[in-house]
Amino acid sequence: MTERSLTFTLNGQKHEAKADPRIHLGDFLRHSLGLTGTHIGCEHGVCGACTVIVDGVPVRSCLMLAVQIDGCIVETVESLGKPGNLSPLQHAFAANHGLQCGFCTPGMLMTLEAFLRATPTPTEDDVRIAISGNICRCTGYQGIVQAALDTAAAKANPT
Repeated sequence: MTERSLTFTLNGQKHEAKADPRIHLGDFLRHSLGLTGTHIGCEHGVCGACTVIVDGVPVRSCLMLAVQIDGCIVETVESLGKPGNLSPLQHAFAANHGLQCGFCTPGMLMTLEAFLRATPTPTEDDVRIAISGNICRCTGYQGIVQAALDTAAAKANPT
């Protein structure tokens, strides 16, 4: 098939690229654009490891075709922070031991980033529901939930 030209905003920067119409967004991000923060897990949309934000909505990049981002705003985990300059949510994950092996972490972060934008003062139950589509085999989720609650509290009560 003929590659298709795409224009999109990725992590705040305008991009133009070509993509095979059959390539999934996750593979496109990792293999074509070199953004390896997005992890591909189950490739069936079940585990949530590949979650990115497209036009403000968390999506499974294994279920979306790259050509679907034409004209869209895409955010990956690389948009949150850099070593030495982590986002508040990333700091809270570290402080609360919300990551262990790290495989699910990018998807959890992106799911929670979108969730906290829409729900600035969540309850514990709200957070648990928000991450219910993301599988973590290591943490037991408590540190992840606390990280989200701490992030929301810090934004609500800046010091």
